[in-house]
Amino acid sequence: MSQHPSTPPTDPSSAPYNDPTSTLLSTSCLDFLLIELVPMAYRITTDLALKEEEWLRGAPSTHGSKSHSDTGSRIGGEYGGGGGGGAGTMDEDETREAVFHRLETLGYRVGLGVVERFSRDKPRPTSPLDIIKFLCKDLWTLLFRKQIDNLKTNHRGIYVLTDNSFKPLSRMSFDTKKFDHLAAQGAAGDAIAGMGRDANSIARVQPFLFFPAGVIRGSLAALGIQATVQAESTGPPVATFQIRTVGAKP
Repeated sequence: MSQHPSTPPTDPSSAPYNDPTSTLLSTSCLDFLLIELVPMAYRITTDLALKEEEWLRGAPSTHGSKSHSDTGSRIGGEYGGGGGGGAGTMDEDETREAVFHRLETLGYRVGLGVVERFSRDKPRPTSPLDIIKFLCKDLWTLLFRKQIDNLKTNHRGIYVLTDNSFKPLSRMSFDTKKFDHLAAQGAAGDAIAGMGRDANSIARVQPFLFFPAGVIRGSLAALGIQATVQAESTGPPVATFQIRTVGAKP
């Protein structure tokens, strides 16, 4: 049985088929990438921390390294979605900060490249509000196959973007049986167990928003806006991104 390669549409104006340098990917590739990014970031953070711990073993003071390692292991596994163990001598906040920096930086670079490629043959928006609208409509559709559901601004440089069905969180679920088991053990069993079921879910969701927040910041930087982006979720699949531009007033 013969097989015929798929042919692109014959419409010469269809992008990106009219661009001989373009590379076509499945729309699911970004979904698969986001699934793996968070565990990867925790594994890298863990490996680097363990290497640092091994180097410090020759130093005069190594007291308490084991307890920190155990704590890091628990945090790395729970908050990293089973991302591969502990975080060496790093505590919870240090681990989260390291993972945030790694994922947000990766997203920033992706945001720069996506905007450069997407707007290569199109006029770029110039005003800050038009840039935010471009982000909510064109760019969000390109990345997540839908537009932002809600955009709010105080017209002083602060914008709040809300996606009520954020694609990376839409298929996310958690092992509630494991949570119930930890909760039954009390505070001594696990620090996460004392957070409550909803807070526990939100805490696990948070690392998956670091990369998209970096994409937003990189996209804005490519369009001439320097800003900070804070991402949070009230519970999957809702995601909220607060953009605060340089010089913004509350």
